[in-house]
Amino acid sequence: MLEIIDLWVEVDGKPVLKGVDLKIPRGETHILFGKNGSGKSSLLMTIMGFRRYRVRQGRILYQGEDITHTPVNERAKMGIGLAFQRPPSIRGVKTRDIFNFCNTNGVSCEVLADRFQFSDLLDREVNVGFSGGEIKKSELLQLLLQDPQLILLDEPESGVDLENLEVLGKAINKLLEKYLWRQRAKSGLIISHFGFILNYIEADAGYVLMDGRIHCQGNPRELFRGIQRHGYRECMECQR
Repeated sequence: MLEIIDLWVEVDGKPVLKGVDLKIPRGETHILFGKNGSGKSSLLMTIMGFRRYRVRQGRILYQGEDITHTPVNERAKMGIGLAFQRPPSIRGVKTRDIFNFCNTNGVSCEVLADRFQFSDLLDREVNVGFSGGEIKKSELLQLLLQDPQLILLDEPESGVDLENLEVLGKAINKLLEKYLWRQRAKSGLIISHFGFILNYIEADAGYVLMDGRIHCQGNPRELFRGIQRHGYRECMECQR
């Protein structure tokens, strides 16, 4: 689904990614751990194609096609979707309107919102006065309506209470087709600082990103346990 080859990226002249290599097969979900400022969000923004993130070297392949310099709107049409960590508030636009705009598969916005305890917010302005959990729900429901093939989630558990985290976990599992026993078509890349999202979803592989480089990879739960015990510095020394 996604292959990143020797990716070097800079923002405002400052290097933020330094030779990242990553491969996500179809149907798999991978999780990327790292401290704040390690380059995690920059990687997702680069995959999505935001112009501020300038690729200086390397390639991004999506379903075998080179999209390194493809505009962000074209990547969205190709089936790449991103849930932001801190999306903007949009005054004068109802959340219902955004949902209807994102809806590509004919699912009822009202039914989906009711399922994930979001009905009361449909006629509110987008993210205006929303709590952290409500913002994350809105982002995930937009992705469910968009129905992308590659799902990018930027710290979905950040700022969310435990009750909402369980609801978000269900939405993420539906988005990633985790309920299917047959082979899944969708793939995901989730970035996390705390790792608590692993209590609600299963990931197939994990990585640790530090200073713009991937330093560890392996079983995501083992990596997270190591981070909890020893911190991120151990990963730089381990070089697994």
